Amino acid sequence: MSFTRTAGQAGEEQAALFLTQNGYTILDRNFSACGGELDIVAKYKKMLVFVEVKARASMAFGGPILAVTPAKQRRIVHAALQYIKVKAPKFDSIRFDVVCVLPEKIEHIPNAFIPPRTTF
Repeated sequence: MSFTRTAGQAGEEQAALFLTQNGYTILDRNFSACGGELDIVAKYKKMLVFVEVKARASMAFGGPILAVTPAKQRRIVHAALQYIKVKAPKFDSIRFDVVCVLPEKIEHIPNAFIPPRTTF
């Protein structure tokens, strides 16, 4: 297994623990859909939250939002649509968050991006 994959898995573990400690219930992890993957799917109150996790050794290459490009956002939204279709959860609303795991801290960005209104 590559260092990048191992670091990514460790980052996802830390992000899941952080979210759980902050009132989220983890529903799924690493949900794969044609053309995309969801790192974490969680419930927060009555909201379904799709979480992209970015583990970084430093901020040298910019923050987590820079890594979640419009193309990456489209893949996440596509996977989210598949998740909703397959899992059929009933939620009042959905949200797309990013969690950046750094050596010294975890940065959680709720509503990191908003899909086009026509998507959902």
